[in-house]
Order: sequence, then structure tokens, then C-alpha cells
Amino acid sequence: MFHGSKVILSIALVSLVSGSDTLPPTCDSNIYCYGELLHTVQMASIFSDSKTFVDMKLKYPPNETLQRFDEMMNRTKKNPTRFDIEVFLNDTFEPAGSEFEEWDPEDWVEHPAFLDKIHDPDLRDWARKLNLLWKFLGRKIRNDVKNNPDHYSIIYVPNPVIVPGGRFREFYYWDSYWIVRGLLVSQMYNTVKGMLHNLLSIVDRYGFIPNGGRKYYAMRSQPPLLIPMIKSYVDETKDIEFVKEHIATMEKEFQHWMVNHTIEIEKDGVHYKLARYLDLSSGPRPESYREDFTSAQIFRTVEEKEAFYSELKTAAESGWDFSTRWFILNATNKGNLTNLKVRYIIPVDLNSIIFWNAKILSDFFMNVISDSEKAAMYEEISEQWKEAVTKVLWHEEVGAWLDYDTINDIKRDYFYPSNLAPLWTGCYYESDMTSARVAKIMKYLDKSQIMTNQGGVPTTMEHSGEQWDYPNAWPPLQYIMIMGLNATGDEWAKALALELTERWVHSNYKAFNSSEAMFEKYDATVPGGYGGGGEYEVQLGFGWTNGIILEFLDKYGDILQPEDQFNIQAARLAGGGVTSTATNLVLVCLLLASLLSI
Repeated sequence: MFHGSKVILSIALVSLVSGSDTLPPTCDSNIYCYGELLHTVQMASIFSDSKTFVDMKLKYPPNETLQRFDEMMNRTKKNPTRFDIEVFLNDTFEPAGSEFEEWDPEDWVEHPAFLDKIHDPDLRDWARKLNLLWKFLGRKIRNDVKNNPDHYSIIYVPNPVIVPGGRFREFYYWDSYWIVRGLLVSQMYNTVKGMLHNLLSIVDRYGFIPNGGRKYYAMRSQPPLLIPMIKSYVDETKDIEFVKEHIATMEKEFQHWMVNHTIEIEKDGVHYKLARYLDLSSGPRPESYREDFTSAQIFRTVEEKEAFYSELKTAAESGWDFSTRWFILNATNKGNLTNLKVRYIIPVDLNSIIFWNAKILSDFFMNVISDSEKAAMYEEISEQWKEAVTKVLWHEEVGAWLDYDTINDIKRDYFYPSNLAPLWTGCYYESDMTSARVAKIMKYLDKSQIMTNQGGVPTTMEHSGEQWDYPNAWPPLQYIMIMGLNATGDEWAKALALELTERWVHSNYKAFNSSEAMFEKYDATVPGGYGGGGEYEVQLGFGWTNGIILEFLDKYGDILQPEDQFNIQAARLAGGGVTSTATNLVLVCLLLASLLSI
């Protein structure tokens, strides 16, 4: 049972067992996932990025590799030098990336139709270059991985994938949603279908989709966006046979979240089921082993260290690794990584996505499968989730949905773009979304002062040095806010969505012109600046950045103004001389809110 007396676990927490030789139930590699070899290599700091080692291929079968390791340890009396370990690695492993072969996507389209929608010639030329990036980010796994899976950490999938880029050489779960959206804009339908087949095959094997396509990710997932991905594909291609073929696997993945990630929250005497992130495996993250092991030394007991490791991996499951969003210290968001309490926070965005999954499944069963009983079941689940999100997470006095702290039984009244996720997924009652409600949400955004940042909406307002905090601005969070505001249909909200799009597109464009690259994250305070902080250097590529910009150019390309005009407007806004259309509308919105006494 959680510390909060009103929280009832719907699943039992398993005992966490200490020790580097502990075997996680779904990762059977005592080289890539646990064991003395992993500990010895990672603690020697051979590579600046701990992920490099666990992505390397074995030259020999695992048993022989371990035998060679034992010989090296015996020869050095279990105290090998850095040079000894480097020699061992050179003799027994191949470089990271050895699992891929050349792949040129056959369905790549040189001039997809969306290009003709883009009015500004500079943005259109940029879009052509971004469309070409799909070839750069494409990967196909060698057949040798299928034939010798124990030589690799990568999980074999039969079809090529588009990866995020940089150190992220494999597929990642929630990244794939925005990659798929961008590929659909680029008319690469076969590539999308293959990627969806890959994910579905992994659900059939694992029961869920891991964080990413590596064995060492196999005990945690990421925001569950497979079913929305499939809806995006079917909406674009009308391939309803795909739904018929894979509906059972979609249910299987949804059930994983229902069984393993839900708890009950009591509010005003009523129990509501909601979802949270949760990892229950033991030990440090293999891909960040040295960092986790070192950080855990502040704790005295095995139990405390294991709880800390679990929090780190649960934060990774959320996609926000790491952020003050997950810190709980004296009922606040202060502290540091040792104050992570992700397992005890009910996130707005996750629960909005769970609602969306159930709603899509209901629609599939009703309109494609013709199973009214199943359709009614999932419709009921979606309605239950909508009610829970409304009753527990919506806060009228704030004007937004807020994460919930189950330790202290309180709302977490801090700004995150994810606080508007219900607008994106439709997780609200239509009757509630009145002009007054939208005005309240706009007032919340104004109070949060997000528009003072010319380079995008910041992830949080906390300066912690973590990469999911200020001043970093992440592409999926821009997307959630923009699409959510636009989906309200309210003219004020739509105008703000357009202005946020303009800022984001031109910031990305400016960065690209100076670097010829797309980044995984940007600096909200400096248009064209890229983000920083966290455990690794900012990565180039970048799959979800590319997909989101392509979708924005497809949606708004006919009205996005040329860059020079946008920069003049931005300069005036920064100097306080002229307000934009969206800002004027926000002011009118606030006046209306005042008149309505809300």
C-alpha cells in the first residue's frame, strides 16, 4: 500500500532482490542485463556513454565470452586495469551498430503531395530536405540477429524501422508515434505498415512494447501509443483489414496497462481507477549502469538502493528521464534525482492516452469488427477513465489538469505542457468545454508565462539541469499543446496554437540552417538554440522532431508566414511594441473570464 491512505494498489508489488546476478524475468542475458561482466566493464568508464557497451555485438557465443572474461579476471586477480578491459572488449566484441545493414526505403517519395501546400518557398525547400532525412534514419536489422539472437542486445524485428538518431540506434516506443505521423505525411505507407507489424510482433512475444528495441529495455515500456499509431495509419490508408488482423494483439497490449499499471484513488468517497508508470526490475539500468550505481551509493540499505533503481527506470518508462516533475520532497517538486517518486504520481498525459486507447478500441470494434459487445465494453472503460481524469485531475480553480501525488494526497500545481494532454486526446466532456472553460485554460497559460519564451514552450519552469526541465523544449510536448488547443475549435485557442506553431517551426528552421541538423530538443529561450542537460549530449537526427515539423508544415504550411516577417513580429513582441493576434485574443479571453467571474 502507498503512503497515501486513500490509494489502493490494484497489483501487488513484487519483492526487489539485490545483487548484480539477479535475473530479471524477461531479460536472460548475463552480459547485457546483469552480472559481473556488465558491472566490471561499465564501472571502468571505457566509453563516455554507458549505452555504447551494451549495444556492442558478441564475437563469440555468450558462454565463451564469459569464459574469456573469467580468464581475464583470474589473470588480473580480479583487479583488471582499464587497458586489460579495453583489450578484452576489442577481442570479444564488435562495435555498436554492427547489427544493421544498408537499407534504402522503396516507398520513399521524392515529392510528396504535402510540399505543394507550403506557401513559403524557403520552408518548402526545407521540407524537401527533411523528407530526405527518412533515408538517413532508416535501419534494417541483419538476418544474423534472427539466427544468433544471443550475440546481440537488439531485439530482432523483420521489417526496417526509422530510428530517432544519434545514440538511439533502435526503435523507441513513443518516439515511433510521431515518426509514423511524419512518415504518413511523406506518403511512406509501406514503411509505416512494416513498423507497426514489428511492434505488434513484439507485443505477441513480450506481452507489451518495451521502452526500446533492446533486451535491456524489456522490463519497462513507454507511453502506450501503439493503438493511436494504428488509427493514424488506418485513417490515412483506409486499410481496415489491418485492424481486423491485429485487433487481438491491440487488446493484449491495452490489457498489459490495465493489469500492471492501474491503481485506485478515492475522492469524495468514490473510487476511481487511474494509471501510473511502474518498473519492478532490480539493479541499475544497463545502458546507464555506472551513473545509476554511483548515484545509489548515497543510500545505505539494499532495499533503498533497489527502490532508487526502480524509480530511475520508471522515470525512463515515462519518457521524461529526468525531470523535477517526478521529484517529491516535503510535498514539493524540489530536490534531486534521489527524490524521484515517479511510481507515486498519477500523470495527466498517461491517463489521457489510456482513455484514448479505450476509445479507439471501442470505435474499431463498433465500425470495423462489428462486435457491439466489445465496443460497449471499451466505451465503458473510456467513460470511466474520462470521469476519473475529470474528477481527480481537473482543477477548476487552476484552470488545468494536474498530476496527482499519492504520497501526500495532493495535486501537483506546477506547469507542464502535459497538463493540457486531455485536449489532445479528447479526454473531457464536450458539455464542459464551454467558452468559459477555454477562457480559464487560456488564463492558466497566460499566468504560466509560456509566451515569454520565443523558442518554444518549456517543459517545466524549474532550473534543475535535468533535460526534461527548463529551458529545454521537447517536440512531442509542443505537439500535444498545439494539437490540443487547436482541437477545442475555439478561435482564441486556435490562434494561440498557430502562434506556437510559428515559433516552433521557425526555431527549428533557424537551427537547421546553422547546423544542417534536427535536434531531439531545443532551447525555449533562444530561437534556433538546441537543448542540453541530462546524462548525454544533445542528439542529432531526429525522428520525432522531423515527423512533428512535417506534420506542422502539412497542417499550417499554407498560412505560415515567411521567416523574415515572423522575426520582425517576434522582435516587436519581445520589445513590447506590438502584440500578436493570438496575444490580443488571449487578452480578450481574459477579459471575458473576468466578466464571467471565473
